[in-house]
Amino acid sequence: MTESSATTTTAVAPAAEPMVRVSGLHRSYGTGAAAVHALRGVSFTVPRGELIALKGRSGSGKTTLLNLVGGLDTPDSGQITVDGTDLATLGENGLLALRRDRIGFIFQSFGLLPILTAAENVGVPLRLRRADPREREERVALLLALVGLGDHAAQRPGELSGGQKQRVAIARALANRPALLIADEPTGQLDAETGLAVMELLRAVVRSEGVTALVATHDAQLLGLADRVLELADGHLVEHERAPLP
Repeated sequence: MTESSATTTTAVAPAAEPMVRVSGLHRSYGTGAAAVHALRGVSFTVPRGELIALKGRSGSGKTTLLNLVGGLDTPDSGQITVDGTDLATLGENGLLALRRDRIGFIFQSFGLLPILTAAENVGVPLRLRRADPREREERVALLLALVGLGDHAAQRPGELSGGQKQRVAIARALANRPALLIADEPTGQLDAETGLAVMELLRAVVRSEGVTALVATHDAQLLGLADRVLELADGHLVEHERAPLP
């Protein structure tokens, strides 16, 4: 082949599959005139490795949306794909495995077991997975150090502040190396300064652990720490914006 007839082709790598893909999601509760339409045709994607904030007034559908993406509830119609898996193709055992192995949950109420120490709470998901005890201890120590609680491993929740409890909850959510973190108002019970510190920790975790996070929050100050902001109103996605750089 001569130089003049040779052609050069450049392979274009396919775009990475989003961590979350939601399409045409509807969810209602009740029937007839008393039905509550929590979600009305919601569609969006969550790129891998980003922290996405979900905002909206109480009753806008935020918690319903998080429960659906996390496999805790089932939509009336529409499609949800998490980490390449269509949730509609999973039975109850498949959804249980998804929640155990690929999704970490962080709740406003912390959800810690009061009789267990911080280290034992973080280690619960690893015990459920029957991880090797040595592996479990190393992972727990690493995560407590990551959230700044390496010196509080032996303390129980009643001995910790609200911010410390939420840091333990974040460490527990990371125990099984999930691909996706789902957090519903994780700073709702914290004062403004502590809430900001927890949100900054979540952003740092997204970067350091290579996970994706979908976080519902009503705090305008915290929205600025997200990579992107989704706004729900009356079950509709009404705003889809790139958050300002911090």
